[in-house]
Parts: sequence; structure tokens; C-alpha cells
Amino acid sequence: MTKPPVFTVSDLWKVFGPKAERIPGSPELAALDPAELRERTGCTAAVQDVSFEVQRGEVFVVMGLSGSGKSTLVRCLTRLIEPTSGSIAIDGEDVMSMDKARLRELRRHRASMVFQHFGLLPHRSVLDNVAYGLEIQGVGRTQRRAKAAEVVAKVGLEGFEHRRPGQLSGGQQQRVGLARALAVDPEVLLFDEPFSALDPLIRRDMQDEVVRLHREEGRTMVFITHDLSEALRLGDRIALMRDGRIVQLGTPEEIVGSPADDYVRDFVRDVPREQVMTVRTAMRPATADEADSGPAVAPDATVSEAIEAVARSGSAARVVENGRCLGVVDHAALLSVVAGLRTEEVAA
Repeated sequence: MTKPPVFTVSDLWKVFGPKAERIPGSPELAALDPAELRERTGCTAAVQDVSFEVQRGEVFVVMGLSGSGKSTLVRCLTRLIEPTSGSIAIDGEDVMSMDKARLRELRRHRASMVFQHFGLLPHRSVLDNVAYGLEIQGVGRTQRRAKAAEVVAKVGLEGFEHRRPGQLSGGQQQRVGLARALAVDPEVLLFDEPFSALDPLIRRDMQDEVVRLHREEGRTMVFITHDLSEALRLGDRIALMRDGRIVQLGTPEEIVGSPADDYVRDFVRDVPREQVMTVRTAMRPATADEADSGPAVAPDATVSEAIEAVARSGSAARVVENGRCLGVVDHAALLSVVAGLRTEEVAA
């Protein structure tokens, strides 16, 4: 039996302002742009008619510029912000009908949030900060500190257990925040722009940490960011938001390779396409000789990686998955993909 998606969101609205509940039910008001809606009703529709599913084990990225509604959306998932209308389910259970006790259980056990501002307790050690969520759950001191020590090591902070937050760098503090969220062993981690205040090198380091944890644990993650490169690097799928709506939902390759409209096209214009598009784009059937020789690349290898492999060997590269040759990519085909994408950019 197939398990349901971790989160199922349908027709979700969050409207701030007087008589907010009238907006979703009015096609006329719902069709107004943000400025017109504010002028006519005094309301702001932060999330407008949003629907999506988060599959088990995926990194689902919600991205957009400031004011696009992405942070409001992620807070609606656990009703930290109350939606105006629509439906939300976690593992098939209706979040909108949960009482206060059930919501507390959801936030403490099932969906743990990692914020931009760490919210660490300054008078407590790293170990006790990480154990805090377990303490709230009523876990005994010995058990929670053992679990906290295990998670502290997992995020690379072994040896820092007894330091206070003020003795740590920004990146180390964010690792404590991540460890605190992991310690309660949630089904899903919700990240709300957790790395946006960090220096670029530390930010990259933390992105690596998220990639590593996901690879090792396969934990479901919902990641909010305004940074396109971060979204492309981390996301299995990306929902790109504008003015409270999702304008495109797809894999990084789909969004970069097939923008849904001019807004998305402008958003991804400066992305090096060959670093996002995979070899499937350039693959052709292999001849009998090609299937048995030449370098091998995975189906999710980028065009850029395949160009390097072909250049090193001087022959076509096999696209291999589970020991089976799916096809080949050669120098001409790879360069035509790059040239075709750039031609499309010029035409746009």
C-alpha cells in the first residue's frame, strides 16, 4: 500500500486584513493584483490558492523574493499562522481540525522548525540547548542528554557540548539550531531561510550539511529560501512563488530548462544551464560498440560533468544506471544542448 504524501495542501489561502474570509470566496476579489486588493478591501493576500504535495523523503523548496508569501506558507503548514481557507493534511490527517493538544504534538514531534534566528538559550550549554525539545516532551535527563550528544556529533559539533551559544560562531550556532530540531526525530524538518544571515562560506558549509544529512537519513525537508542557487542546489522540487501564488512547480531542471513564463525566465536567466541540466537532455541510444566502452556517467550527472568526462576520454560517455547502459552522450550532442539553451536565451 502506497503511503500518502507527508504534506498535502489544497486551495490554501492566508489573507490579512478586515473580513479576510470574503476574499477566497470571491472570484472578482481573488483576481485583483496585490495593490488593487489592498486599495479596495484593505486586505493583503499573502498566500493565494496554493496547492501542492510534499513526498516522503524529498527536499521540497519554496522560493521567492521578499514578500512572495513563502514564509507565511511554511508557518501555515503547522498552523503557527492560521490559514484563512483551504486544507492541509500530514500523513492524511487533517491539520485544520486539530485541537491545541494535537497541534502541540505535531510541532513537537512530527514537524520541527529551523528558523533564521536561532533562538538559543544563552545561559544553557550546547548540549542542553539541543536537548531542550526532548525536555519539553518529558524525556528523562540521562536519556535526553545521550540523544543530544549523539545529534551534536552528527552535525559536527563534537567537543563543543559544554560551550554556551555566545562562545560559538554564527555557523556553529546554526548547527546547534539544526541539532535541536533533529533531536526530537521529527518526520519532517521545516527550514525558514535558516542560512540567510550567514557569511557566504559558512552558508555553503551549512548547505553541505543539509545535503549530507538528507543523503544519510532520507528525511523529508521543506526548505524556504529567496536564493535561487540555494534552491537549485538543495531542492528535489522547487515551488517558485510570486505575490502569494505558485507560478511554477518542478524539478530544478524543469524550472531552468522550461520556464513557465517570463517571470520565471527572468529569474533563471543567469543560471549556468549546463550545471543544472542533466545528461538525459543530450542522451541518444547507444550502438553495440558504444554500450560496452567509454567512460560512464550517472543519469543525473550534469551536462557540464559529462562534457568533462567526454573531453578527458575523447569518446562518448555511457549513461549507466544500476549497471545498465541507458544511452550515450557525445561531445557534439552535449555542446548542442548548451548552444540550444543559449540560443533560447537570446531569443527570449
